[in-house]
Amino acid sequence: MVNAQAGGQWYPPEWPERIRALAGGDLTPVVPKRAATVMLLKNTGDGPAVHMLRRRASMAFAGGAYAYPGGGVDPRDDDRHVRWAGPTRAWWADRLGVDGAGAQAIVCAAVRETYEEAGVLLAGPTPDSVVGDTTGDDWEADRAALVARETSFAEFLDRRGLVLRSDLLGAWTRWITPEFESRRYDTWFFVAGLPEGQRTRNASTEADRTVWTTPRAAAEAYDRGELLMMPPTIATLRQLTAYATAAEALDAAPARDLTPVLASARLVEGEIVLSWPGHDEFTKRIPTGGAPA
Repeated sequence: MVNAQAGGQWYPPEWPERIRALAGGDLTPVVPKRAATVMLLKNTGDGPAVHMLRRRASMAFAGGAYAYPGGGVDPRDDDRHVRWAGPTRAWWADRLGVDGAGAQAIVCAAVRETYEEAGVLLAGPTPDSVVGDTTGDDWEADRAALVARETSFAEFLDRRGLVLRSDLLGAWTRWITPEFESRRYDTWFFVAGLPEGQRTRNASTEADRTVWTTPRAAAEAYDRGELLMMPPTIATLRQLTAYATAAEALDAAPARDLTPVLASARLVEGEIVLSWPGHDEFTKRIPTGGAPA
């Protein structure tokens, strides 16, 4: 079960109690797991549209919330040789603030999750190509094996003789799940354009629907309380409204600040104040014995 506060902000009912426990020194933060998510864009007459999925209500984390394709980093992808196009692993390591092996695993996670959950693969047989249709039975068998973690993404690329197109990705922002959450992720958000010849589909077992929507339309629906979202989702949608095309957003990505956004909870005059640096719209004031306001 989740609660929606102002607009359509995802807000778990257990947060106040956990925040109070953290503030009182009775809660030890869980170490966040590395993850990656991708804002897949395509051009429309109204500007770029972004591919979003609605997480099933039964999901333990953010059930019912709209999000982008994404998931955890697979440690098996950190050291196996991967055919690579675009900026080097060293460039990505500097950009993402991790070591080379970690950078490869994070980029692999971004490309893998886009394939697993949207059926779109940012890889091709050569450094300047992408695969075409990925809906055949053999592709589906490979996708299912990736979802089941029966094979790593690096192994999949190697067996298929594919080159990972890191040049089709742009690192956009980084958010870390608050310390009081029981499930924590250190997530890098990427932007990517839908490759020519490929189509999205709802390939995720975690989603009950997918949509293409302009960032502005999605943000307006959130503001009306019609779409439920986590703070980083609505924050990135608002950021994307500034761009007229998918290419403009991709061109802007290298200059974006990747300093992690981490919520803080502090006691102020008998209230717990929950805030995300640089994102005042998400600030919540929680009475020590009550619900958030």
